[in-house]
Parts: sequence; structure tokens; C-alpha cells
Amino acid sequence: MAASQDKVAAWPAIPKLKPEEVYAGLSDQAKEYPLFLESITRQEHNFEKPEALSRLRVLDCTTRMMIGHWCSSQLSELGAEVIQVEPPGGDPLRQLTPFGRQEYMFEDKETGEKVGGQFLHEMRNKSSITLNLETEEGRQIFKDLAVHADVIIENAPPGQWDEWGIGYRQLREINPRLIYCWVGQRGQWGPLKDQPGMLDPVAQAACGFVHGTGDPKEFGGQPTRSALWMADHVGGSSAAMGILAALIYRENISGEGQFIEATSAEAIIRILDYSWAWYSMDGSIRPRYGNWDLAINIYAVNPCKDGYMMVGGGHDRLWYRIWRTVGDEQPKVEEDILGDPHLREVADRLGHDMQVKTYTMLGEWLKDNSRSEAEAKLGKQQVASGGVLYVNEVAEYPHFKYRGHVAEYDSPHYGKILYGTTPYLQHKTPGRLKWMGRPTGYDNQETYRSLLGFTRDDFERLQKANVI
Repeated sequence: MAASQDKVAAWPAIPKLKPEEVYAGLSDQAKEYPLFLESITRQEHNFEKPEALSRLRVLDCTTRMMIGHWCSSQLSELGAEVIQVEPPGGDPLRQLTPFGRQEYMFEDKETGEKVGGQFLHEMRNKSSITLNLETEEGRQIFKDLAVHADVIIENAPPGQWDEWGIGYRQLREINPRLIYCWVGQRGQWGPLKDQPGMLDPVAQAACGFVHGTGDPKEFGGQPTRSALWMADHVGGSSAAMGILAALIYRENISGEGQFIEATSAEAIIRILDYSWAWYSMDGSIRPRYGNWDLAINIYAVNPCKDGYMMVGGGHDRLWYRIWRTVGDEQPKVEEDILGDPHLREVADRLGHDMQVKTYTMLGEWLKDNSRSEAEAKLGKQQVASGGVLYVNEVAEYPHFKYRGHVAEYDSPHYGKILYGTTPYLQHKTPGRLKWMGRPTGYDNQETYRSLLGFTRDDFERLQKANVI
């Protein structure tokens, strides 16, 4: 099937709201505090402020896994100098693109090299150099670079770097302040350390997450993994937290670096909340329950007239306000729900039969309301609710747009790119985007000259030897 030739509308299609529109109708006293916070955290002012990690240099040597790239992109967004060390030819993740479609890749204006959107999104603020660590000279160059680094992140097979003489045991001897972070599949120690196969999708399945996600078997459902590489994102966030904690410990207490290890599956194990406590009580395994919630009724995604709607009724006040809203149009439903003695207390409402009854009745009301209509009606009763939005709708969502969480960057390499901006809204040291990715090895000259003093002859010789 030929690619669509339709032009995408310029972003934003709808102008961003102005403060006087956002706070219209509020008293001066009610506006004072949000306007104060807005004035000190506005993303337009990010480049007027210092960066929290501006003195930190990170060598991200991970390939073929997003966990390391996500980890280092958190650091680069907060100001760290992150150098992505790729094999000659680039990290294979550069080639990932939806359905293998080349037209969904971004092309460098000078070299014509293409890169997939996911890799590009996590290459924010990073330099790119190439280095062949499978060669002896490449490993010696890397040891020279490690002297200048605060943090190294790698994901080679367990023990590979130690065998090559560039593992934690060797590098800490030449740089005692080095924080060495290994991220990967099963860890570098333990009974299954040498077995591959626990990349993100398998990690999601292995840690208990997938079993609890998706519709129940009785509803025709099956275990469902996250469509995004969620396990790598959680694991990468854990690694970034560990690195920052190690930095604080180094600077305030020890003066020395340390070894850190993080995997995707084990990070997800940490977030399975009450599944563990529940199992330990009587052996119960948390079941799949689709878009419904096991501990709250109503608290779910529901079909509506033009899509799906999330409605939250986590306590009595919200519960009764939901049915008051429904009752404005379907008074018999409100009367039935509020008159049922089995629905008066929070705990009584959690039985499966009660959930079926309440969600069925809510669905009968929602099917006659669009997302915007339902949200407006529920909002009048201060009920937490919102439509399930498509990405194009999120891009134009007034609240996110006003706060600056979706933006467009005009890259000198790849042209205009829409992206999710920094979540780090901070008074003194906010995150920011300085650039969105670079072609493979783009920073070889600058990095190797400034850190190691390479000459033109060095570059020519090393390129011929496939070292860089």
C-alpha cells in the first residue's frame, strides 16, 4: 500500500491560550498563587537558568536496548554532558521504524542517514561518537575516555567488559570517582545471568506485570503487554535514580564512585504494589480485570459515544456525584443505584456482581454522550474524568499546550519534530531540550580532539582500522 501523501496540519492548529483566558473569572487572590508558580516554572525561561547536572559527564555505551538510552536521556535533559558511544555504523536501534516504513524515519539533511523516531526522541542533548570496543585499540581508547568520565552506562553480556579489561574492577583503578552502571536483561550474577531473552517484552511477562494486564479470560481477554517499552522506561528510571544517589554519596560522603546494576524486570517487580502482600496473605494471585479496578468502583475506562471515557469515583462523595450527573438525564438509574442497599458502602460496591451492575448502568448513560459532553457534565459535579485521547488530540490539548509539555523543535539535521518536552519543571534548574539527536559519529572530531588530543592522522588511521 502506498504511503499517504496528505500533509499534516501545522502545529499548533489551535493557538495556545493566554493567561487572561486561563484565569478569567478568578479573583485576584485566587490567581495569585498559580500565577506565581507559573512565573517561576514556565518552560520559556528554561534557558535563562543553570542546569543541575552541568558538571557531569556520562558515557552511554548501551546498544540494542532502550533502558540505557532512557536512563541517560533523563540525565542529559537535566544538563549532563552525555556522549553516546556507538559501534561503527551506529546502534542498531537507529533502524527501528513502524512497520519497517522508511518514510517514517528522519533523514539527516547533509548525509542522508536515516534514524527512527524512538531512538531520536531519547537522543536529546546527546553527542554521538563511534568506537569499536571489540578491538584492542578501541578498548584502550575507551580506558582513556573513562578517565574523563563521571558515569559509564553499559549493557554488554555479563562479564564481557571485565574479560576485555574495561569492566568496573579495572576502570575504578584508573578513575576511583567513576560511577559504573550496568543495565541489562537478568543481571550479571545469579543462576540465569548468562541466559539471554529478557528484553523488554519478556521482562514485562516475566515479572508478573503482563499476567495482570488485559481483560479477564471470561471476557474473552488474554494477558496484554504494554505497547510502549514500559519495562525499559521503569528500569532506566531506576538506573538514573541510582546514579543520582551515587553522585550525592560521592560528593557528600565518600569521594568515590560505585557499581550500580538495574534490570527492567526487577524494576517492574518493585511497582506491583499490593500484589505481593495479597499473595502472602492467602496465596491469592491478582487477576486481570480489564479496564475495571479491583479496589475501587467506579474507577475505569468506559465506552462512550465517540470513544472511551475514564471516570473515577474513589470515595463516597465522588460516587454519589457520578450518579447525580447520570440522574439528570436518567433519573431511574440514579434511583436504582442509590436505592440499592448493597451499594451504599465502598467495600460493598467491590463485589463482581456489583461492579457489573454499576458499569453497565454507567455505560448506558455514556453511550449517549461524547467524551467532551460527559467530561463537561461530570466536571460540573467535580468528578474526576477525562476522555481517552489520541496523540493528535494530546498535541492540541489546551492544558498540556499551555504548560508547554508538547512542543516542536526545528532540528538543523532532521527538520521539524514534534516531541514530548521535559517533565522537570523546576524553579532554579529545570530540564530542557538543546538539540534532538545527531547522526552517527557526528561528534567524533570534537570529542576525541578535546578529550584525547587526536590529530588528523589519528582519525585517518583509526577509521581505516575500523576502530572509530
